[in-house]
Amino acid sequence: MATRDRKDPPPPGEVPEPETPHERRKRKEHESENQDQALEETFPASDPVSPFIPAKVPE
Repeated sequence: MATRDRKDPPPPGEVPEPETPHERRKRKEHESENQDQALEETFPASDPVSPFIPAKVPE
């Protein structure tokens, strides 16, 4: 089975586990590295980099 993206809502009936501070820090570092890489790959360009912001899980 393929791994779901963080932005994907969990399947019905599944309760997501909260992130630990360590997991959050690692995820933020990874997102920052991806953002830096995207910026480098688009330079020089006239359009700014548009970061992806995941949607909240519907309640």
